[in-house]
Amino acid sequence: MAKQALIVVDIQNDYFPQSKWPLVGAEAAADNAVRLLDAFREAGNPVVHIRHEFTSDDAPFFTPNSEGAKLHPKVTNRADEPVVLKHFVNSFRETDLQAILDKQGIKHLVVVGSMSHMCIDGITRAAADLGYTVTVIHDACATRDLEFNGVSVPAAHVHAAFMSALGFAYASVVSAEEFLAGKR
Repeated sequence: MAKQALIVVDIQNDYFPQSKWPLVGAEAAADNAVRLLDAFREAGNPVVHIRHEFTSDDAPFFTPNSEGAKLHPKVTNRADEPVVLKHFVNSFRETDLQAILDKQGIKHLVVVGSMSHMCIDGITRAAADLGYTVTVIHDACATRDLEFNGVSVPAAHVHAAFMSALGFAYASVVSAEEFLAGKR
């Protein structure tokens, strides 16, 4: 099997209840991400954390140097786990993520985090386009209710639509349980 890394995307304080931009199921998704984080650490596999921060104090969330932009305590990185700071949806855009992965010979990415319809979608598609094999752990990702053209779309539907699309051509999409049991 190709060398793999866990990519923990934007599990940050502003996405949790009573914060600036709460996601539906953020706690449960983070708990599943922790299960993967523990397994990767125990196996000695690399972990890379992604942290989004907007460049303006006028941003609705993840404002520069704010408490909300910090990694959530459940997934705080260890000293040997890099944190990639990004300012765009795509975690590869204008960051050193690809250099970090390539330096370690990583060919397979296991992706967890937030938001399903934005940064999880962005990193998964970009990674596949760059030639990585990608697995998305669907129950370790979270999103929020959306609205389009007067239609309210519940978070569960947003999440299902994006996981379905990613699973069609960009990634293997499995549960934490399936992945940890080796059924990927």
